[in-house]
Amino acid sequence: MYITIDATDKRAIYQQVVDEIKALIAQGELPEGSSLPPVRQVAADLGVNLNTVAFAYRCLQREGLISVKHGSGAVVVSKLLAQKAEEQLRAQLRAALTQLVLAGFTRSEITGLVVNELNTLIRDRHR
Repeated sequence: MYITIDATDKRAIYQQVVDEIKALIAQGELPEGSSLPPVRQVAADLGVNLNTVAFAYRCLQREGLISVKHGSGAVVVSKLLAQKAEEQLRAQLRAALTQLVLAGFTRSEITGLVVNELNTLIRDRHR
């Protein structure tokens, strides 16, 4: 599992870890049944506090994407984010689109961004 942290990103470090793992799951790089590296290893690899990674894993567990068993590690239990409630996903999409509109992007620029990201996710998933 390869994830990175961006020190200039405004998101909290735990959220970056959560989002990176979600992307790996969505891309198929972490299929259902895959074991995640131990919290200590991820923390050491990223150079972050152990509790930060543990919190990220707990967030993923609450969302139903991984199962954490103390002593045996974390396993991906849901291969796609689409298992979250459709209403919640639409709200997240609407919030992201709102931010793009407020940032001054045009309809065609937003559409291009969405298509490019979707193509990246789907292409990466089928490698």
